[in-house]
Amino acid sequence: MLTKQVSKSEIEKILKELPDEVDVEEMMYRLYLLQKIQSGEADIREGRTFSHSDFAGMRRSKKVMHFGNIEQ
Repeated sequence: MLTKQVSKSEIEKILKELPDEVDVEEMMYRLYLLQKIQSGEADIREGRTFSHSDFAGMRRSKKVMHFGNIEQ
């Protein structure tokens, strides 16, 4: 589940951490990173996680593709 919305306070926090001069790419990257972090936190809350040994077993059995997509 990807979080598509970011609160104003989260954006304000990002803005305060940036230097006075910043390019649009840096701002977009920070918003992208925030979305990925929120998505990972949601996965943890929902129990969509793997232990290291589970993941290693999936790698050995080739259930994990090169780009991290998990085959069912």
